[in-house]
Amino acid sequence: MVITSENFVLVGALLLFVAVMAGKVAYRFGAPALLLFLGVGMLFGLHFISFRSVEMTQFIGMIALCIILFTGGMDTSFEEIRPVLGPGIVLATVGVVLTAAVLAGFVWLVAPWMGFEMSFPMALLLASTISSTDSASVFSILRSKKQGLKQHLRPLLELESGSNDPMAYMLTVLLISVLSNSSEGNVGFGMGLVYLVVQLVVGALSGYLIGRLAVWTLNKINLVNHSLYSVLLLAFIFFAFAFTDLIKGNGYLAVYLAGLVVGNHKIVQKRPLTVFFDGFTWLMQIVMFLTLGLFVNSDELLRPEVLMLGGAVGLFMIVVARPVSVFACLLPFRNFSTRARWYISWVGLRGAVPILFATYPMMAGIEHAELLFNVVFLSTILSLVIQGTTVSGMANLLGLAFDERESAFNVEMHHDDMKSALTEVEVNAGMLDAGHTLKDISLPENTLVMMVCRNGEYFVPRGNTELMVGDKLLVISDRSEEELADTYKNLGIDNVMKVG
Repeated sequence: MVITSENFVLVGALLLFVAVMAGKVAYRFGAPALLLFLGVGMLFGLHFISFRSVEMTQFIGMIALCIILFTGGMDTSFEEIRPVLGPGIVLATVGVVLTAAVLAGFVWLVAPWMGFEMSFPMALLLASTISSTDSASVFSILRSKKQGLKQHLRPLLELESGSNDPMAYMLTVLLISVLSNSSEGNVGFGMGLVYLVVQLVVGALSGYLIGRLAVWTLNKINLVNHSLYSVLLLAFIFFAFAFTDLIKGNGYLAVYLAGLVVGNHKIVQKRPLTVFFDGFTWLMQIVMFLTLGLFVNSDELLRPEVLMLGGAVGLFMIVVARPVSVFACLLPFRNFSTRARWYISWVGLRGAVPILFATYPMMAGIEHAELLFNVVFLSTILSLVIQGTTVSGMANLLGLAFDERESAFNVEMHHDDMKSALTEVEVNAGMLDAGHTLKDISLPENTLVMMVCRNGEYFVPRGNTELMVGDKLLVISDRSEEELADTYKNLGIDNVMKVG
């Protein structure tokens, strides 16, 4: 079936519907939803739809990746990543290079045994496309699991996956330039290093400045129609990518850092913007994975020699290349246990980004580009199946998981001038020593209990309301968070959660 203007909308709606249903099934059985999206695309591409446009695949992937990276940055708290900033940056840069080098050596050695003659630069290009962890996969899997991770592992993994795509992208583009034999192809090691540094520096500076500009604009423009704030922020996302690319910086890094800046500053309509971009990001992830699934040629993918090389590359990546790079990069950082290092090695998920990067050699007309794409595709599927389905199980096995507590109150306060803080307090036996009514318990000054949750039932308390151990209190106070936390501690109230 060839997509035409008459049936495009119908086919798109069917694809989205089937993908969402597949995601629901995936969540129930503990499989990565993104893997099912990929499978739906492959199924439709095998029997119903003919889609082989490299240009359109790249364009859709670029748009989707901009949204995914920006939202990932926007949802990341700088206070959470501050303790892991050093190891995160090392993993996102040096870790990518080490992974590519180790994997390239393996591919160069084993490819001839499987019937493929491959030069080392070509092997390094293949390894570079798959050298970064995928932000879409890591964000969606870690945030869909109601599971906490010890030793600041979750912010570290999210920081790495959100910021290591630019390094893989730059390595890929550089090696394509070397292999294409164009006038720009004679790139030496020194010039290549300069190119990487310029891309990183310009991308980081541009992303930070555009992020600050976005924050200032959102807070000063005072739009009457609040729905237009999301449109305005979308414009800043695409401007950050395109402008940074124009001035020879890395657009993907700029987009991620712009999101980090916007997410960690006070902006008007922040809650509606967050909700909009969360939903829009899921749409972009679905569209990107469906497109990549449609694009792959199943006949070429299932050739025995391709299956063997793809399987070998995927397993070597999981078992050797990723652990070697992680342990090497984390050597200077003594605050991670051996179990934590193994877990970081295990959550080296590959996803849509390596597959997207694997289309660049096809665009450039590099020899064996089809083989490279198919090997990367198979390796990605292997990573999602083996690692993606065991993210929670491995954390439990290594003793690094704990159940995240969810707030009983879903309350948000949006006004920037409102200084009050909302907290959830769980009543313990010590709080009831002086009496069991609300007026008997000790709470900080300028503090009011707004609501009580008991066994899933909610009610507004009075002074003579009797409280029970385990009751959850929604408390509002005009004191600072630090002062409130110290006061709670002094009063013996230890189970406190910030709300909103």
